Amino acid sequence: MGRAIVLELARAGCDVVVHLGRSQDDADSVVDEIRAMGRGGVSVAAPLEEPAAWKAIVDRAIGAFGRLDVLVNNASAFLTDAPDTLEAFDPQLWERMLRVNLLAPMGLCHHAAPHLSANGNGRIVNLLDIAVERPWSTHLAYVASKAALASMTRALAKALAPRVCVNGVSPGIAIFPEAYDEELRRELVEKVPLKRAGTPEDIARTVRFLVESGDYITGQIVNVDGGRSLG
Repeated sequence: MGRAIVLELARAGCDVVVHLGRSQDDADSVVDEIRAMGRGGVSVAAPLEEPAAWKAIVDRAIGAFGRLDVLVNNASAFLTDAPDTLEAFDPQLWERMLRVNLLAPMGLCHHAAPHLSANGNGRIVNLLDIAVERPWSTHLAYVASKAALASMTRALAKALAPRVCVNGVSPGIAIFPEAYDEELRRELVEKVPLKRAGTPEDIARTVRFLVESGDYITGQIVNVDGGRSLG
């Protein structure tokens, strides 16, 4: 997902800072593609669980390009290798999910806001999930963290108006977790009114729209889910 968003914004004319957790080779590959388009690209490795990382990422952008116009909070934690249920409630798991999925985006917004506001036309796009509207009982911490991020998105839209527009994008099926087998994938696609899975590129194009054409859009959550959230 992150790769698709980065490359779409580069095609839109953005110079991009690519954040990575562990995949340095993947990040280097994306940066090479950005530069091949004639845009500036750099990477920054930082653990989002650590508050010091949030300022370091913003500082990397300012150091590389001298300004910051857009912040996309895409990275998130999602568990497929451990239970995230009421019966398996684990405070440490919840703390990690909230730190990555909520506190890190908030920390990045905090450090980025002065730079985004200085340009008078800043953009923040937070990646959410349609599970905010259609919650899963098997992923409680994840759903709670994304629901909190959706609320924070709307609150920040008020806090940062009129100089920064803040919106969210809620994917449905855009990329399957590797742990999902073919039968489960077919079952999930069958529930989508458009009867197909989406792609990371579908999400990336929506992010680009909000960045390029969202001058009068703020505090909104755009579902990109093939109609799944309709019920």
